[in-house]
Amino acid sequence: MTVAVITRLADDVPRRTLILLGILLAALLVAPWIVNDYLLTVLIVTLYSAYTGQAWNIMMGFAGQLSLGNALYAGLGAYLAAALFTDFGIGPWIGFLASIPVAAACGAIIGFLAFRFGVAGVYFAILTIAFGEFARIGFDHLTIVNASAGLFLPVAQYAHNDLWRLRGDPTMFYYVILAATVLAFVLCRLLLRSRIGYFWLAIREDEQAARAVGIDTFRYKMYAVVISAAATSFAGVFYAFFYNNLFPEQVFNIGRSIEMILGPVIGGVGTLFGPILGAFVLNGLAETLNATMSAVGLDLPGAKEVFYGLCLLFVILALPEGVWPPLARRLGFDKGKR
Repeated sequence: MTVAVITRLADDVPRRTLILLGILLAALLVAPWIVNDYLLTVLIVTLYSAYTGQAWNIMMGFAGQLSLGNALYAGLGAYLAAALFTDFGIGPWIGFLASIPVAAACGAIIGFLAFRFGVAGVYFAILTIAFGEFARIGFDHLTIVNASAGLFLPVAQYAHNDLWRLRGDPTMFYYVILAATVLAFVLCRLLLRSRIGYFWLAIREDEQAARAVGIDTFRYKMYAVVISAAATSFAGVFYAFFYNNLFPEQVFNIGRSIEMILGPVIGGVGTLFGPILGAFVLNGLAETLNATMSAVGLDLPGAKEVFYGLCLLFVILALPEGVWPPLARRLGFDKGKR
């Protein structure tokens, strides 16, 4: 990272915010050496949620386009990278590079159909759900990837971590998803401070006014969808190689898309730190609930989903901006809510 980029990132950021980010990053860097395997897995899942939340936030939080089907892009990335690895021995990073244009093209098709024909708001959300369901049904019958029987990646015991093939212990996966989350945060910061970011915010606040002052709203909304889709595809690649199995009902399910948006909604839609804080709050509370239920011997199917719904209801009623904006004001982060 060049000095110019670092300077641009730090521009207009309060010093205490930089200190907070530095402390958080330092804590995350040393976490694998001080937590047990269970907590390490929880941190991996939490950072995965933070990353997917940041990718979704580009589309909704920055440009104001509500998508409820981002699991589609993660699923495409997962299946493409996994199929290339199992059938041809092509590593996941090449698979990721191949998944970027595929996911971006799919996002572009959805965006074109929606924005060219005036499909907006809740109807755009329904359109994204429909494409996700089409993919789920299609892959459920696609024999080249074993259809509903599932696609399984070969698993072997490795004497050392193989970063190129993403084969290794949880610590390696932890640092991979941590790096991805940091890079996504940096990308979002750069986008927001750029010309395209200001256009997105104008479109989000009042699309008609933005169009009236000469902003090509169609083009910039397309940018948001394509960038979000491409970024989300990496989450799918990581998911495939971390869990080593893929099922259409699991990967493309609308529940996956909902999980992607919970972090930003609870943390603060349209903020930079909101998706990260929301992911930690939500997953931390969910794991506390699981531990409590296990301690008292309770087994309640669907308890996690009900808990997520209650958290979402509480935030909507008590903290409509999300957790981060009021917390930032209380802590004295006065340079905006980001």
